Amino acid sequence: MKNEKLLNATKYVGASTLLIGIAIFLYGFFVSDYSYITGIGIGTVMGAVFIFLMGVFLVATEEMIDNTKKKEKMYSKF
Repeated sequence: MKNEKLLNATKYVGASTLLIGIAIFLYGFFVSDYSYITGIGIGTVMGAVFIFLMGVFLVATEEMIDNTKKKEKMYSKF
């Protein structure tokens, strides 16, 4: 339950940041005469991917820790 909340939050934050980054990139590439806006868009897209990957990593790590604790409880009964 707790992992689903973190994964959903990561998904929504990552998706919104990705859409903002794509919009900034497209504006900088096609509309604006300033090339640094394109770089800001690329950086925002990379940040969105990083946020999503870190969130998935945290959820996977927490799941592995929970599974290890369950196994320790199971083996401590014997």
